[in-house]
Amino acid sequence: MTRLPSSAVTDPVKARYAQYAQKSHAWIENYQAKGGKVYCGAGCFRCCDMPIRVSLAEALIVAQALSERERHKVADHAHKVQANARSAPDDESYVQRHRREISFCPLLDRQTGSCTQYEARPTRCRDTFSAFPAEFCAEGTWEAMSRREREQYRRDVARTAGTDGELHFIAPLEHLSEPIWAAASKAMRAGWRLEAWGDFWTLTTLAADQKFMTHIAAGDGKKAWQRAKVLGLAHPMTLEIEEF
Repeated sequence: MTRLPSSAVTDPVKARYAQYAQKSHAWIENYQAKGGKVYCGAGCFRCCDMPIRVSLAEALIVAQALSERERHKVADHAHKVQANARSAPDDESYVQRHRREISFCPLLDRQTGSCTQYEARPTRCRDTFSAFPAEFCAEGTWEAMSRREREQYRRDVARTAGTDGELHFIAPLEHLSEPIWAAASKAMRAGWRLEAWGDFWTLTTLAADQKFMTHIAAGDGKKAWQRAKVLGLAHPMTLEIEEF
C-alpha cells in the first residue's frame, strides 16, 4: 500500500489551526465586549511548565520546524519526562513533579516569556486561556492557599463567565479546538492506518527520528513502539499507539 506524504497528515491539522485562530479571536472579542477578561498575553508563561498531551500529527509539525539545537533540547526534556513517568506513583504526582522538577518547556524563551516556535505550537498551547491573573496558573499557587482562600477561589470561579465553574481556565476556547483533535485523528488514520498520542516532548523527539517515522508511515505500530523503546522513549503514560 502506498503511504501518503507527511504533509497529508499535517496539512489538515494546520488548516484547523488557522480556523481556530479566527474563531477564537472572534470569541475573545465578543467575550471582552461583554466585560470578560482574558489575562493571557505576550510574555505570560506561567502555564508553560505543564505536561502536554498531543497527537503525533501535531508533534510532527513542531519537529519539522525545529533547529538541530532545539531538537537536542527537546530530546533532553523528553528523557526527563520518561524518568518521571517511570517513577511517579500516580497521575497527580506525575503532573506535580513535572511542573516542579522538569519545569518549563525548552522552547520557551525565559527572558522574553515567548515561545520560540509559536507558529508551530500544539493545540493545548493554543487553546489554554485564563480568566484570572497569571499567578493562578503558577505551580504551587493552589497548594499555598489557605482553606479560606480556596473557598474564595471557588466562589470567584463559579461566578466568572467563561469558566466551567471549577477552574479559572476559559472552557469555550478549549471546546473550540476540538475540531483540531478530530482532524489529527482522521489524518493519522488515513495516512498511517494508526493513531499515536502522548507527551508533547516525547512525540516531538520521536517525530524527528527517521526510523520511528518509517515504521509509523508503514502503519506498523509494534515496530514503532520498539524503536521508541530503543530510544528510551516508550512508556504507556507518554506514548500510545493504536493500529486500525
